[in-house]
This record gives sequence, C-alpha cells and structure tokens, in this order.
Amino acid sequence: MSVVLVTGTSTAVGKTVATAALAATVSGSVVVVKPVQTGAADGDSDAREVARLTGVETVEWTTLDEPLAPDTAARRQGVEIPRVASYAAPLADLPHDTVVVEGAGGVLVRLDTEGGTLLDLAAVLQALTEVEVVVVTSAGLGTLNHTELTVGALRSRGLEPSGLVIGSWPADPGLAELCNLEDLPRVTGLPLLAVVPEGAGTLDPEAFRAAAPGWFRVLPPQT
Repeated sequence: MSVVLVTGTSTAVGKTVATAALAATVSGSVVVVKPVQTGAADGDSDAREVARLTGVETVEWTTLDEPLAPDTAARRQGVEIPRVASYAAPLADLPHDTVVVEGAGGVLVRLDTEGGTLLDLAAVLQALTEVEVVVVTSAGLGTLNHTELTVGALRSRGLEPSGLVIGSWPADPGLAELCNLEDLPRVTGLPLLAVVPEGAGTLDPEAFRAAAPGWFRVLPPQT
C-alpha cells in the first residue's frame, strides 16, 4: 500500500480536480481521503466532488462549518479537532492499494489547533508506509515563486515531491503560462506529471474518467 499526499501552492489552484484525476488513473484499489474539510455549512465537500467525478470510494473525517483555515474554523466554532498526526495510523491501515490524501490549501496551512500541518502528517506517515507527495500549482504569473516556496518547505522536512501538476490550464494560454510550462520543472528540479485543462471539473463523470489519462502526457490538453 502507498499513500499519495496531494497539496497545493495555494487555494483555488485546482487541487480537488487534480486529486480526482490522480484517483482516476492509478491502478488497483484506491480510496481518496479528505482529513479536514472546511465550509461544510455551505455544502462544500471535496470528497463528494471527487466521488462524483471518479466513482471511487472517498472518506471525509473532520468537517468544519466555515470556509476558513481549519484551525481558525475550529476556534470560531468552539470545537476540538484531532491532532493532524492522529490521522496517520488510520490512513496506513486502510485496505487499499493506494490512498490519495487531499490536504487543505497550501502545505503550511494548519490542519489542527496545535499548529499541525500536512508536513507533520507526512513525517508520521513515513514511518508507517510508503509516501509520495504531489504538488498542484497554477499556470499563471506568480506560480514560480509559490511553487518554489512550497517545494522548499517540503524539502526542509526531508520530503522530496514526486512531481508537479498544473491544476487548471487555460484554453487560451498567454506568454506567462507557456513559459511556466517549461520553467516550473526547471526552477524546482521536479517533473511535470500532468496538466489538467481549465473546466475539467465540469465534465460529466464518464468524460472525466476517459480524459484523465491524457492529462498525464504533459502536453497542453484539450477537453
């Protein structure tokens, strides 16, 4: 069994759709886990969206009402939430070939009220099972800085990411996007694993599952 941790360089970079694309393309049995979901009062559920697009099993553990960072949402709601490290053993015990874990926001977002982050979860998981980290990033201006900062934070904890995924590739890319397609691997030293087209999350499930393998050919994709 292996665990794939999916993190983003920020919010709204296409992390949930990228998570779904990964889940739709891995072989063997797969489950997607969202350890902490915020915005539940507004009906937000990344796990439910992944399940809709892929049909794979999904699990959502801790839910918080407001669409904020988990530690902030928990404090405002006046609830205690599990320490992020406590998710490691349940994740490692799941009876699937691959467990895909979607984080919340960026890699340093606090997932509990004691400051625990996805980095802390990864460190504990490494002692229990094989762990990979995939970084989802944006295509446009600013992405080089955000991506290098994220990759640097991972490497500072001894975590070498498997690669990058561009979470939303525009239908009409400009000069910045086209340059970043080459520059992201150059500045990070990581392979570009996939390029997911803008609007991929609006595809019907059958079309999404059929198209997802092609997004991992690292060419500007077409829906």
